[in-house]
Amino acid sequence: MARVAQVARLCANAAAFAALWLGLPDGPRPTQAQPHETREAAAAPAAAEAGAAAALPAELAKLATLPASQQARGLRAAARQGALEKLDDATLTALFQSLDPQAVPDYIAAGPIGYPSYEFTMLRQERIDGKWSDKPDHMLVKVTREPLRVYAKWLPDGAHGGQEVIYDSTKRADEMYGHLGGLLGKLPMWTALDGTLARAQSNHQVRDLGTEFIANLYLSEARKYRDAGVQKPTRIEAKTIGGVRVIALTYETPGRPLFYAKRATLGLDLRQPYFRTVESYDNDGRIFERVIFEKITPKSLGDSEFDPKNSDYHF
Repeated sequence: MARVAQVARLCANAAAFAALWLGLPDGPRPTQAQPHETREAAAAPAAAEAGAAAALPAELAKLATLPASQQARGLRAAARQGALEKLDDATLTALFQSLDPQAVPDYIAAGPIGYPSYEFTMLRQERIDGKWSDKPDHMLVKVTREPLRVYAKWLPDGAHGGQEVIYDSTKRADEMYGHLGGLLGKLPMWTALDGTLARAQSNHQVRDLGTEFIANLYLSEARKYRDAGVQKPTRIEAKTIGGVRVIALTYETPGRPLFYAKRATLGLDLRQPYFRTVESYDNDGRIFERVIFEKITPKSLGDSEFDPKNSDYHF
């Protein structure tokens, strides 16, 4: 009986999902995706993999025949209303395998790929000067976009624990203010965003922190994927990474210098059009970057959150 109830629940979720998707009005596409309209309308039916479509409930299998623009709009509605995250792993995987290759890029391009003001915790691990970090950074980050301001704190259970930096584009656009961790690291100083100190700990600038950078990089790479004929992911699977359930999309490319990574696995959030996890591999097959956004919280952040005199900070 429990098994029957579970199957009934899954069928109900799939039916509700399909009704939501297929009931969408055929409104205008996002401006960013317009160049693909003519191509996708003809190619969409062929884009669905027979195996994936066969594995889907009948209601969802119909979605594979839609053009990418409608699939992208359907993803947006389904994600926002919680329908995506209600699907079990097998159905979620089969659904994304059945989509037109352009559907996910169009979905991401329509946004929003972040928030005007938000806070998040993240795990970040990188290969610096050829050496892979044994321990990931565990960070608390606060960001506003207009103006661009960033506060980052390295939490004590990760690498570089105790370190803090503040970046405020309205004060010094090319510098950040910060201090190292430990007893000898409490002397704050101004340093260049891409200076020796910054590059010793990350291949990215503090301005790159957030979901927007990864989404924009994906969109840039997606255009190159199409040109190189590798637009469809080589692997698609629903999985939980670092406690975060995502649909993981793996792309394999000719590698550097043309592409950011030889192989990249990006974990798409099930409620918002941005990525929660990233793993990137170099031309030799070595991982050089791993990022997990553990928790993302939109919130209003005032001036005091980016002031080194804040009593909660240790500048």
